[in-house]
Amino acid sequence: MDCNEASAKLLDRRRNKLDARVAAELDAHLETCEACRAEDAKDAALTAALDKLPRRRASAALKRSLETRWVARPRLARTGGMLAAAGVGAALAAAAFFLFFGWHGRGSSDAIFAEAVNDHLRVLYAEHPVEVQSGGVHQVKPWFAGRLDFAPVLAFGGDDEFPLQGGAVAYFLDRKAAAFEFKRRLHAITLFVFRADGLSWPTPSRSIGGQRASIETQRGFHVLLWRRDDLGYALVSDVDERELLTLGAKIAGESHE
Repeated sequence: MDCNEASAKLLDRRRNKLDARVAAELDAHLETCEACRAEDAKDAALTAALDKLPRRRASAALKRSLETRWVARPRLARTGGMLAAAGVGAALAAAAFFLFFGWHGRGSSDAIFAEAVNDHLRVLYAEHPVEVQSGGVHQVKPWFAGRLDFAPVLAFGGDDEFPLQGGAVAYFLDRKAAAFEFKRRLHAITLFVFRADGLSWPTPSRSIGGQRASIETQRGFHVLLWRRDDLGYALVSDVDERELLTLGAKIAGESHE
């Protein structure tokens, strides 16, 4: 079992959905692969943190609205008795979850901002947020060779204002990403570099380092997004917005020199 296969099965492993043979192969892989063990630990930490969040029930008005939007559609009506009550209930529950918590799906630009915040939290909750310690960007970047299906482009190696701490393999939506960790005083700043294809990008609202970018604040975290050629960049932190823009300009301006 290679790392790609192992990563795809980690969640099913925690949910006890793997058959005995596959589970044994995955356990054997984890015993010998430090990167996959670290990834599994990060996801487990995030799951534990999310489980502590308060769970609010959807209001009766929201449920009625969902019934009108989903159950009463002609396409569903034509299925008649073939649609069991349990199936309708499950569909309503799923739809309520996505609408209630503001998730707009992989194709929405809002999803990119939300994903960036979630992935930054995953890094913060991790016991070991970096897998390779920084000795400069030319030490961190080569570490990703063979661990990603693309080559992350980053020339900025940190400075006295924003020292580079190291890097790790992460996930961004449905794809692997390179996560670079910077610091600003006591604040952690994560830069995710990932393939930009197939994503719905927000309309750029400003220019940083010669690149068109977008910025949004969610749950107290600022997210700065931009793309260059076939790579996407997401810079996330709770530092002051002006400081995040300063770092973003340094990265965007030097990443492609």
